[in-house]
Amino acid sequence: MGKPEKRMPVIGVDLDGVCADFYGRMREIAAEWFEITVDELPEDVSYGLKEWGIHEKKQYESLHRYALHQRELFKTMPMIPGARKYLRKLSDEGYHIRIITHRLFIHYSHASAVQQTVAWLDGHGIPYWDLCFMKEKSEVGADIYVEDNPDNVTELRKKGLYTICFANSTNKHMHAPRAASWSEVYDMVHAL
Repeated sequence: MGKPEKRMPVIGVDLDGVCADFYGRMREIAAEWFEITVDELPEDVSYGLKEWGIHEKKQYESLHRYALHQRELFKTMPMIPGARKYLRKLSDEGYHIRIITHRLFIHYSHASAVQQTVAWLDGHGIPYWDLCFMKEKSEVGADIYVEDNPDNVTELRKKGLYTICFANSTNKHMHAPRAASWSEVYDMVHAL
């Protein structure tokens, strides 16, 4: 009888703020929504976008609904540099890439969110085995998580799950492990 095959780790990868430049694209759309120039909106934002004058959940949902339906937000975001290259390298090395995103929070918009997400992933050549649309990211059974949302990072770490915080202005207060680029993510995964 042969040796059992060694299982490679599952890497749970968030999309918005990790693979796709959510804040950059949303800034362009928000400027249009508020009828101001993009330069009038700061790039350095916190989670919830209060720096852009969004103080209520309803305001955010209205902007997000407009971004999703009228500007195809999830299909038109630029890719964060290195995401494709390093996810491909990890995939080629045998790591199991599991995309985990919570894009289904606007009621009656799920078909658009899913279609735009798949089109974006395929259009940018992002390799993945699984695509999970869910809020409770810890439930997908990944061995390593790459996440930018500070609440998600905190929750995953509380559960003892190894989570690399992908650095941006919304999570400056989060401690290591942190990665400012995909090459750093790649190195951290290999260091495990």
